[in-house]
Amino acid sequence: MKIIDACGLTCTFCHNEGTPVTADNLGRDAGEFTATGRTGRVSIYAASNGATFLSAPVPADDEFATVLSQLRDALGFTELHLTGGEPTLHPALAKLTAIAAAAGYQVCMTSNGEHGAQVIPRCATAGMDRVNFSIFGTTAEELAEVQHARYHNPERAQRKISALRAAIAACVEHGVKANANIVVLDHSHAPRVHRLLDEYAPELSVRLLNSLDHGQESIDAIEQILAERGARPEAHYVTAGVSGSRTAYQLPDGRQVWLKHIRPLRLPDTCAGCRFNNDTDCQEGFYGVRLYRDRAGRYQVGVCIQRMDLCLPLNEFLTSPLPQEILALRTREYRQLPGQRTR
Repeated sequence: MKIIDACGLTCTFCHNEGTPVTADNLGRDAGEFTATGRTGRVSIYAASNGATFLSAPVPADDEFATVLSQLRDALGFTELHLTGGEPTLHPALAKLTAIAAAAGYQVCMTSNGEHGAQVIPRCATAGMDRVNFSIFGTTAEELAEVQHARYHNPERAQRKISALRAAIAACVEHGVKANANIVVLDHSHAPRVHRLLDEYAPELSVRLLNSLDHGQESIDAIEQILAERGARPEAHYVTAGVSGSRTAYQLPDGRQVWLKHIRPLRLPDTCAGCRFNNDTDCQEGFYGVRLYRDRAGRYQVGVCIQRMDLCLPLNEFLTSPLPQEILALRTREYRQLPGQRTR
């Protein structure tokens, strides 16, 4: 669920969960949204994905609890993953976490750590299970390099890195699992992966992600980095019904590193006639269900960040064929997996 659009970084490869950057598109109507603007932030698919709304912050109220319950009951969800923008900028993050936990969800978050040290202790008390930290640089120079040209400022970048380190430390101190997500664009990004593994505590689980925008070059770079570390594959994990999967590798010192894969999985009916439904253009496949709140206060459900025109208001989604299509795909895939185990 995208709970806020605001973010203090301007990463050049950001998909912003498929929605246009709200601050850059205020006053624009659907069809006029821009993928870049005065903030320096980007939404790489916004120029072509048919987005029809701008996202707004999610309030921690009874409606939020009801929405979560409706989706849980319709699709059997047990996990809620909070995204943005940057979730730690949401003033009611701990309250949102508590509401979701009370609705039976395991609550997770993807964060760049901006305000993590301030809010993670309260989120831990509210029931947050883990945080996936997006690490775009281990030095100020590395982080500045992947920011908008206006923000190629090493001093500013160093403040962001210091905040990230403090947020990771807060997770370790308060018993929240901490993962590091590193998007590897090409092999020039190898030094920051090696530096992360050498400098950060083993409590931080490291996950290497290929860049959707860099294709095979990104995948080749990750494989070379793993070879350089002497990593050996241990296990492969597939989640039935969504395109994400992971391979666990063990380093010679016993530390585990994860490689995140995107499988070529499609919704059998919804994706059938899509213009992106080929081996080149469909970059994420069916990654799962995403939840948004638009500026009119309506909850919107999406199934693809490259096809935001497929988003439906929650009530329309629940009465459409999509929930049954998603459930049928999940069931079929699960039955096809060898040696199924539930965790």
